[in-house]
Amino acid sequence: MLKEKLNACHIILASGSPRRQQFFKEMDLHYTIRLKEIEEIYPEHLKANEITDFLAELKANAFENELQENDVLVTSDTIVWLEGKALGKPKDYNDAFKMLQQLSNQTHEVITSVCLKSVKKTEVFNCITKVTFATLSDEAICCYLDNYQPFDKAGSYGIQDWIGLIGISKIEGSYTNVVGLPTEMLFQKLMEYA
Repeated sequence: MLKEKLNACHIILASGSPRRQQFFKEMDLHYTIRLKEIEEIYPEHLKANEITDFLAELKANAFENELQENDVLVTSDTIVWLEGKALGKPKDYNDAFKMLQQLSNQTHEVITSVCLKSVKKTEVFNCITKVTFATLSDEAICCYLDNYQPFDKAGSYGIQDWIGLIGISKIEGSYTNVVGLPTEMLFQKLMEYA
């Protein structure tokens, strides 16, 4: 249904994330991948979804003069928001360990913003999901980091991984958002876009 509606569009996914690419395949979208190195720096005064909105649009703007008439560019950014602070991807093992200790026995928000950009318009939307972790022992955290190496994930975890099975006690909102892309919202927005 969406594929037929978007037949005239050339969808470009500007993401190296294997999870986002897998979602696009599973949504049965015809797309190409185009990547650019972007320095993900945002103004310090931004909070929560303002950060991800800014970064998703920043990534899209890097393609400003390269889009053709029928192109629809999709960029996105995800952060974990805990107690007024953004947790991005960890710098190293120790950073990942500290993040997971912070998330233990706490509720945080996973915020993903998506930017759709064409020659004619740019639209940014976001999704917020609340995730609650049970208490994580240091041993469980080390086991997860040693075996799953979640160093490319915001907040140092993947809900679809082992840690999600043994450590997450509650989720309020979109599951796919926590994985890295709110697919149900994206589907609706692309349908409106076409």
